[in-house]
Amino acid sequence: MKSLRFLLPVLAVFALVAAACGDDDGGDASADVGEVTAGTTIRLVTHDSFVLSEGTLEAFTTETGVEVELISGGDAGEVVARAIVTAGEPEADVLFGIDNTFLQRGLDADLFIPYESPTLADVPDELELDSGEFRVTPIDFGDVCVNYWAEAVPGGTVPASLDDLADPAFASSFVTQDPEASSPGFAFLLATIATYGEDGWEDYWQQLAAGGVTVTTGWSDAYYGEFTAGGGEKSIVTSYASSPVAEVLFSETPIDTPPTGVVTDSCFRQIEFAGILDGTEHQAEAQALIDFMLSPTFQADIPLNMFVAPANSEVELPEVFVAHAADVEQPLTLSPAEIEENRAAWTERWREIVLG
Repeated sequence: MKSLRFLLPVLAVFALVAAACGDDDGGDASADVGEVTAGTTIRLVTHDSFVLSEGTLEAFTTETGVEVELISGGDAGEVVARAIVTAGEPEADVLFGIDNTFLQRGLDADLFIPYESPTLADVPDELELDSGEFRVTPIDFGDVCVNYWAEAVPGGTVPASLDDLADPAFASSFVTQDPEASSPGFAFLLATIATYGEDGWEDYWQQLAAGGVTVTTGWSDAYYGEFTAGGGEKSIVTSYASSPVAEVLFSETPIDTPPTGVVTDSCFRQIEFAGILDGTEHQAEAQALIDFMLSPTFQADIPLNMFVAPANSEVELPEVFVAHAADVEQPLTLSPAEIEENRAAWTERWREIVLG
């Protein structure tokens, strides 16, 4: 998420997909595939919100002699779809950006070769959703959360929970995104399902709809269109736990306190992964790139470029991130398998309730 303009699908984050059971070519996750060959060029396909500081990937080349060619594959869903279409004969060697909301689709499509990076020892177990098979490697994580503009909320009282948002006074001031078109919009839908369950989420959305919730196609339309940050009339929006960090960093005038706050019990955890695409002709170099993506050099570059947290727990967050990103102690989650199994039914039912 970089200026909030770049938050779009970051923590949005969206979601690419990956997977792979070891086949005859993939082999064991720790199999010896030989030495890295200097002078090789490998391709890394990412979603459009992938941002790094100048020189970061060059550091990998300096260390290994391997060049990295970036391929921007569109939004997360497009990258996943393209990877599935080209499965076995991939357009790249490594894919970055899969998150837990698309993970099962990638695993079912056998997109990836297993690889257990030695640096996974520094990654918390709860981020390793494919633990034991190592078809994907956690690279970063963040939370999609309800944000509010503190000085503009109805009655001067900030919402403290998802229950509060169902109050018509808050619902009419709330803008979120279409879960079929937007990664944060889908994550917020999942947050309501994780909170209220199969027996309660539909009633919750009926309350939001009756209260006058506004729905936009994407994050930018919501945050910089309808929400107060862009001059809009809505004081509550679906965004990210790190949005206050960007508000401080990119304020036109220096500020010590962000104008936005976060409803922490609304936060759905997104984890982004990288994986080696089955069919690569550069397996050793791809493994080296995965290792580099977990290294302090790469990991420390993530927070203030993509506004998510590094997966490597040994890497310290920037001071501004520590000071202003919301501390989400108990993020909402659903299993990748449950998400994939119910995605179509959930979004179809949401559309019936909210859009009619």
